[in-house]
Amino acid sequence: MAEKHSKPNFSHSQVSEILKRRYNLTALEIHSLPSYEDQNFYVVPVEGCECVLKILNSEDSDNLDLIEVQTFVMSFLRQKGVLAQTALPSTSGQLMSLEEIDCGSGLQKYLVRLLTYLPGTTISKVLSMLQLLYETGKMAATMDELLQDMRHPKISVLEREKFIWCLTNISLLEPYLHLLDGDPLQKVVKSVLHQYKTSVEPQRSKFRKGIIHGDVNNLNLLVEPDDNDGYRVSGIIDFGHMQMDYYIHELAIHIMYMMIDHPDPIEVGGPILAGWESVLPLNKAEKDSLYVLVLSRFCQSLVIARRTVLLHPENEEYIMLTSKRGVHILTQLWKLGKEHVEKVWFESAAQLNKITV
Repeated sequence: MAEKHSKPNFSHSQVSEILKRRYNLTALEIHSLPSYEDQNFYVVPVEGCECVLKILNSEDSDNLDLIEVQTFVMSFLRQKGVLAQTALPSTSGQLMSLEEIDCGSGLQKYLVRLLTYLPGTTISKVLSMLQLLYETGKMAATMDELLQDMRHPKISVLEREKFIWCLTNISLLEPYLHLLDGDPLQKVVKSVLHQYKTSVEPQRSKFRKGIIHGDVNNLNLLVEPDDNDGYRVSGIIDFGHMQMDYYIHELAIHIMYMMIDHPDPIEVGGPILAGWESVLPLNKAEKDSLYVLVLSRFCQSLVIARRTVLLHPENEEYIMLTSKRGVHILTQLWKLGKEHVEKVWFESAAQLNKITV
């Protein structure tokens, strides 16, 4: 959340020049892809092979070790059968490079990678039926389980102690609560933060920990049609929030974002939970904390969006996507209360687990 943070603003001609200079590729087609803080371009070179040129914001570009590990994880998961993007080497064999230009806030360095393109559509654009939700939960847990075997000499960079998107750091929202002054949402957020401190923090020592994606959301999950007039998961993108954190956080984050596009948000938790527990069953402390953690992620998303849009008003439409329905869903879950919501989730998951056993 640094003030110096700069979102890249490369032109198509600059992208073409980078592709030629770094990768010896001639761009036949280039168009922009949406992004919260970075800049992404879909590219079709004359030489073939669809790809994505990803340009990181100036703040993340300062942490080369973190991006190196993220890039390694993507390749590791791909080798294990998870459909993740991988970085393509430049003509000199590099998987990432720094480009120094002025995007409107002074001369800064931006880290650039050319990634493989994954076909499919974001899950936000399709109606997520029960079976698809189950599969997304199973996929998220499988991914985290696979990462238990990953080794890298710089893996310690994933201990992101001050990362504002880490659910462990929910208290970092407090300096920004003034952005909600006069908004009824402020009361809800303060209540959730209090519940987190009193009911989640005391149980944290019982949570299991490992490497998590950290952002398995409705815009990062790709799907494609299956043979039964439905959809199946076809890929996972954007590892920018990857961190060493608690598995229960991954589940809570995933449930929260999958509620955004669903016509009946409260029904989302059950099938995702069932899919997750088919791989990584929850312990008692994790189960007891899930409701508050889902609400906590809503709070993170809504408050950080208010902050980010002040820094980047030109990207308001994309930044506020979650907020359009998120405020209503958070308020609804908060009013229904922990006991009611948990009953819906856990009874639904139990029924699905009986069917799928």
